[in-house]
Amino acid sequence: MFIAKKLNLFIRLFAATTLLSGCQTLSGFFSSGDQLAVEAPSVQLQSDIAKHEFGLSGDQAMVGEIAAVETRENDTLPDIARHFGLGYNDITAANAGVSAWTPRANSRVLLPLQFILPDAPHKGIVLNLANMRMFYYPRKQRDKVFTYPVGIGRDGWNTPMGMTRIAVKTPNPEWHVPPSIHREHAAKGHYLPSVVRSGPDNPLGYYAMRLAIPSYLIHGTNKPFGIGMQISHGCVQMYPEDIEVLFKKSSVGMPVRIIHDPYLTAWHGDMLYLEANEPLEKWSNSKLRLKKQVSKELRKIAKQHHVTVDWDKVDRVIQRADGIPTPVLVNSPDVAELSKKAVQLAHPGKLYGQPVTETLDENDWAMLVTTFNNETEAQQLAAMLNHQGPPIPARKVQANNGYQVVAGPFKNKKEARAAASRIRFDFEIEAKLLKPKDTSKTQRI
Repeated sequence: MFIAKKLNLFIRLFAATTLLSGCQTLSGFFSSGDQLAVEAPSVQLQSDIAKHEFGLSGDQAMVGEIAAVETRENDTLPDIARHFGLGYNDITAANAGVSAWTPRANSRVLLPLQFILPDAPHKGIVLNLANMRMFYYPRKQRDKVFTYPVGIGRDGWNTPMGMTRIAVKTPNPEWHVPPSIHREHAAKGHYLPSVVRSGPDNPLGYYAMRLAIPSYLIHGTNKPFGIGMQISHGCVQMYPEDIEVLFKKSSVGMPVRIIHDPYLTAWHGDMLYLEANEPLEKWSNSKLRLKKQVSKELRKIAKQHHVTVDWDKVDRVIQRADGIPTPVLVNSPDVAELSKKAVQLAHPGKLYGQPVTETLDENDWAMLVTTFNNETEAQQLAAMLNHQGPPIPARKVQANNGYQVVAGPFKNKKEARAAASRIRFDFEIEAKLLKPKDTSKTQRI
């Protein structure tokens, strides 16, 4: 019982870390069950697919296509999401039956790489908070759109909406730690410098773009797993590889439009589509109004094209809120049929940015983080530690009384203590340092 309660605490506290304006909390980290989303069809595997850059023509309102890939041993959904240009929200909503951190090998994972464009001018950057996705329309390439997943402000620290612009671009930014975050960390025995220089410990990453709205940035991150989550105190975070591209493409003065549009519609290929995302908590009381609004838009499009909407299906799509553009006309295919027709991709072998845990031997400094009775729970925590920013190398180790989570190797006692301090702050766990030779008491599995 104690272990189960402790794991629930880990889920609530997993994202607590030192980020500008506080990228500090997450929710809903574990999907229930560990099952195949849809039986994989026997088809010719495709090696790659468009993830960020898409062509546009005329009044085209939807880009991309649904794909799928099978997991391999030690894959996590966050790793798959990052490799294919998706956020945590994208991949977990589309694969509710697959465990995010411990999916079984050969599980089929849907990749929702089809996107309905927000109903906004195709100019500069359009950020839709509802699906945590950014769309960039380059001024000199009217026939292109680039799209990236983002992390946004958590409830109570919401990313502001409205029109703004990029005011300042800064490579290798320094993080001047706000006094409130100093106090928060100090209260838990984790002391921060007044300024964090550019490098792996800097939560701004290596690129930052200040918005004209005071105190808000679009920036990178040293904790990529948080992309696709409400994790900050309002700033917009991007994968390190994505912010580098956008930083080079964008310019000071570029317009940035921030909206919240959970229900998106598109007429595409003689079919009417609806993409439903769960409204953010701030707008949860507006769900009925938002549903009426999108129903009005669907009626308008249906009337223009002389087609009939399946309103029961519309209700199901909104209820499911999986972010997958779904046809909603009478007799149109449902999401299961779309899944079967998804482009089947070959596993890339090595997922981009996937942590690799170094071998731990008896001559290394390490730490015993905690012990579980359940192997899956131990593997989940080890995966979380490996995805910290910067990563804390960890693995599950079989012991006589259960499954231990052991972190390391560390170069020396100072490095091990620093990691223990981060674990204390992020997870409220007092890890026990293991001196060289002490690791020989564990049995690796």
